[in-house]
Amino acid sequence: MSESSGKSTSRRGFLKNTGKIASATAMAAGLAPHVYAAENNTIKVALVGCGGRGSGAAVNALSVENGPVKLVAMGDVFDERLARTYKVLSEQFPDKDKMDVPEDRTFSGFDAYKNVMDCLDPGDVVAFATPPAFRWPYFEYALEKGLNVFMAKPVPVAGPSPRRMLPLGERAGAKNLKVGVGLMCRHCDARLELFDRIQNGEIGEVLSLRAYRMHGPVGYFSSPPRPEGISELRYQIQRFHSFLWASGGAYSDFYIHNIDECCWMKDGWPVKAQGMGGRFNRGDSQDQNFDNYTVEYSFGDDTSLVLYGRCIDGCYDEFASYVHGSKGSAVISTSSHTPARCRIYKSQDIDNEADLVWAYPQPERNPYQTEWDDLIDAIRQDKPYNEVKRGAEASLVTSMGRMAAHNGQVVTFDEILNLDHEFAPDVGELTENSPAPLQAGPDGRYPFPEPGVKFLEY
Repeated sequence: MSESSGKSTSRRGFLKNTGKIASATAMAAGLAPHVYAAENNTIKVALVGCGGRGSGAAVNALSVENGPVKLVAMGDVFDERLARTYKVLSEQFPDKDKMDVPEDRTFSGFDAYKNVMDCLDPGDVVAFATPPAFRWPYFEYALEKGLNVFMAKPVPVAGPSPRRMLPLGERAGAKNLKVGVGLMCRHCDARLELFDRIQNGEIGEVLSLRAYRMHGPVGYFSSPPRPEGISELRYQIQRFHSFLWASGGAYSDFYIHNIDECCWMKDGWPVKAQGMGGRFNRGDSQDQNFDNYTVEYSFGDDTSLVLYGRCIDGCYDEFASYVHGSKGSAVISTSSHTPARCRIYKSQDIDNEADLVWAYPQPERNPYQTEWDDLIDAIRQDKPYNEVKRGAEASLVTSMGRMAAHNGQVVTFDEILNLDHEFAPDVGELTENSPAPLQAGPDGRYPFPEPGVKFLEY
């Protein structure tokens, strides 16, 4: 599954053109009829993808306090996942004013996403918490139905997907639909204030950034050999973190938040990346991940971000992001994504409390909830709200670092943007009987990246 690149679109042109799209979209939105701007009416929500992220998104949606919201339909490829999440949500929200999902509005299978959205009216909200590979075809169907959308990150995995998502985002704007992307750190009050302070020069000129997500294996990071009784396709969807076509692997799915929050504080996207990584503790796992990554992103002005990612038990753990400036330093996040506990120091020594000059007061609002509050408020108040472009760019930059580590090469923004290869070009057409986009080799193992062997990404 090789990847090639063209030169038809440059980073500057990409950002310039998407800026024009955003402006045109805003104008079109101003002319479009209001799809939904009621303050007292109930907003109906449907959930596609009932794993942990899906149940979390549903809880956040039903916890919005700026007007009535209720869940009316649910769907997943897997019956058992649908049943489990339905039970959890029904116990947490026993009132039918919140949880109104009768059996005939629960769907399983590969066409569940259409059945779920068919239960909604134009202006309602559908939440996508499926493996990222399915994001663009599901989004396309939502636009046909006139639905507002919340989609988990990352948005595209690699290849042509970003170039698909941008015009779909434009269509959403032209229809006056609101779209939220699950990069919840951007909705964090602490980080918002830190960004303003950095842009106002409180740590001087930004010189470098560091990000760490180092801990033991999480989620379906590893995959044992496929057991009997499950198809190859279902096995790979069930363990989507293990397969590049489904999620971009651990790198794209786990590290995007750290990368995005650092690029936000820098107020720009990097122009290239180079990195390394390897597979040292995979055992009999059938996945495609490295278990450690070190990637340097360059912004084109001698500023760089270095990401350290590791999923190995028994090693030093850290989960944080930092920025260093000519006058001091700052903590973007500490020990997971929330609470951020943003701080500024007058030196580069973040362990020296005597140098602390500012810290965001605790406790913080939960950004997972805030992003839903903001989306529903935008729907009710008919405010411009479209995070597709930023979500696509963050996903693109994340894929750039992953590809650099997997190939052992410098990868530029232009190259990752113009990739022609697509892991799963017909992902929107998959059915129960479809072959999986990735096939195991004669030895029963799936191909995995081999830096220096050849310039491709499996």
